[in-house]
Amino acid sequence: MAEIRDLTDAQFDQEVLQSETPTIIDFWAEWCAPCRAISPIVKDLAEQYDGKVNVVKMNIDENPQTPGKYGVRAIPTVLAFKGGQVVEQITGARPKSAFVDMAQKLV
Repeated sequence: MAEIRDLTDAQFDQEVLQSETPTIIDFWAEWCAPCRAISPIVKDLAEQYDGKVNVVKMNIDENPQTPGKYGVRAIPTVLAFKGGQVVEQITGARPKSAFVDMAQKLV
């Protein structure tokens, strides 16, 4: 079973930008109902793409630097990184198919 790790601002560069494996990062907050709504979808992605795509989360209340750097103004925001660059963004609660399409483009 794939584990979704919670990243901090300090870990972001090494774990996402310098990773050779494409990464999907879910920017979320404890108080965000749409974030809780997509949480099972993000968990499914982590399991389905285990070993092909890293799936991580970042709490924006505890780590304001990275979301600010990437212009995250609403949550949930999910960014897909490949080769250290953002290649796709989803903002808001969307159907599972949107997130699967995002992951498919990374593999």
